[in-house]
Amino acid sequence: MKKQLLSVLLAGSFAAMALPVSAQNLATVNGVAIPQARYDFFINQFEQAGQKKTPELEAHVKEELIRRAVFEQEAQKLGLEKTDAFKEEMELARQTFLIRALFQKYQKDHPVSDAAVKAEYDKYVAENKGKEYHSSHILVETEEEAKAIIADLKKDASKFEAIAKEKSKDPGSGANGGDLGWSRPEAYVPEFGEALKKLSKGKMTETPVKTQFGWHILKLKDSRDIQPPKLEDVKPQIQEALGQKQLAEFQEKLYKAAKIEK
Repeated sequence: MKKQLLSVLLAGSFAAMALPVSAQNLATVNGVAIPQARYDFFINQFEQAGQKKTPELEAHVKEELIRRAVFEQEAQKLGLEKTDAFKEEMELARQTFLIRALFQKYQKDHPVSDAAVKAEYDKYVAENKGKEYHSSHILVETEEEAKAIIADLKKDASKFEAIAKEKSKDPGSGANGGDLGWSRPEAYVPEFGEALKKLSKGKMTETPVKTQFGWHILKLKDSRDIQPPKLEDVKPQIQEALGQKQLAEFQEKLYKAAKIEK
């Protein structure tokens, strides 16, 4: 993984300049110097990506830079940089880095404000009000089997979990006694969600609920008002999303303003 990331980070290295060995150079390859500044740049890139600077990492970067210099010199001897294919790839690379620089500058000059983050957070909270439910269910293939289970549970409701483990066709919840955890009704198919909202705490459906998956016996364990996440916990994600939205709008604005002839 480290070597793959190294190759990516080093993919944009520039040709080494022919300079005498000095404190500013990492090494020389056939008399051509590799600037120390290039090495420092890539070490810094790793550190910004969260990679810890270690002797192993430093050795990898140095070795890779030297190897690339060797390969680069051989390619130059063969005149590969003069080919049309190479020139086209270089132009595409130049374009890519220039566009990236443009987008980075835009984002630096247009940071997402705290007010914008708060407004987006408030919008999310307003749109996600309501209740969530902690429920269990037993899923079977036929209505007759579901009715028989309901009749059995009316005699002894404590058998719900045992019956779910034995007979439920839902592989996800069956092994857990039918437990579905906490969720909003909208997370389920409409018939299931509507039936769930009608139940009182501790109660189960009096009649089987049919969905595309089969026949369900639902039980409501509890319900509560939805608790939104704290603003500080989701602020980074909101900033990222708003930043990407702003950038997309900037890109579209530039595109629409351009005079394009096809």
